[in-house]
Amino acid sequence: MTTKAPKGVGGVVQSARDSLVVAKRNLLRMMRIPEVVIFGLVQPIMFVVLFSYVFGGSVSVGGSLSASDYREFLMGGIFAQTVTFATAGAGAGIADDMNKGLIDRFRSLPMARGAVLTGRTLADSVQTALTVVVLAVVGLLVGWRVHNGIPKMLGAFALLLLLGYAFSWIGALIGLSVRTPEAATSGGLVWLFPVTFVSNAFVDSSNLPGWLQPVADWNPFSATVQACRVLFGNPGVSPSGAWPMEHPVWASLAWSVVIIVVFRTWAVSKYRSATA
Repeated sequence: MTTKAPKGVGGVVQSARDSLVVAKRNLLRMMRIPEVVIFGLVQPIMFVVLFSYVFGGSVSVGGSLSASDYREFLMGGIFAQTVTFATAGAGAGIADDMNKGLIDRFRSLPMARGAVLTGRTLADSVQTALTVVVLAVVGLLVGWRVHNGIPKMLGAFALLLLLGYAFSWIGALIGLSVRTPEAATSGGLVWLFPVTFVSNAFVDSSNLPGWLQPVADWNPFSATVQACRVLFGNPGVSPSGAWPMEHPVWASLAWSVVIIVVFRTWAVSKYRSATA
C-alpha cells in the first residue's frame, strides 16, 4: 500500500517533473532538426546588420545622428524583438502537435494537464537564450557595448528572457486556437509587427505622432526595451511622463508577470477544452 503525498505538494512536484520531461523532449526534437535553430538565428542577425548600416547615421538619438550611438540604441530593441518573435514558433509547434494527434497521446498519460504547455514554453526559452547569446556577439561586432557592468547586463538579459517566456504563452494560446501550424505562424506574427514597431525599439517614441506616443510608452514591449537601455547604459533613454518609461525595470517585470498569469491560465483552460 502506497502513501500519497498531500494533494498540493504532490500536484506541484508532479507538474514540475512532467514539465521538465516535456521540455527535454522538445529540446531533443530541436537538436534533431538543427535548421529550425539556424533559421531562428539568421533572422535577428540580419536585422542587426541591416538596421545598423541602413539606418545608422540617419536616425536621431538624443539629438545626435551618430551611427555608433544608433547601433547602441538599436540593440535593446533588437534583443526584445528577437525574444518576442519566438512566439510564432511556439504557436506553430503546439499547433503541429495538435494536428498530429500527439496532444491526445499525452492526455492518455498520467501527467499534469499544464505540463505539455509549460514544457514547450520552457524549451522555447532555452532556444531563445541561445539566440540572445549569438545576437550579443553580433552586436559587439557592429559596435554595441555595455557600460554599466556585468550584474546589470545580466539583469537586462533576465528581463528579456522573462518577456520572451511571457509572450510564448500568447503563442501557446494561438497554437491551441487554430487548426494548422501555418495558421499559427501567421497568427503569431500578425499582431507582433504593430507591437514591436509601435514602440521605442527602432526610433525614440518622442518622434512619433502625438496620439501614438502614449501607445508606444505603455506598450509592454517598450518597457523592456527601455529597461535594457537603462541597464546596459546605452543612449536613447529620453525623459517621458509615462510611468513605464520612468520606471522601466519595474514596468517590464510587472508586464511580464501579468502576461504570464493571464495567458497561462487562458492557455491551460483552452488546452483542457481543446483536448477533451
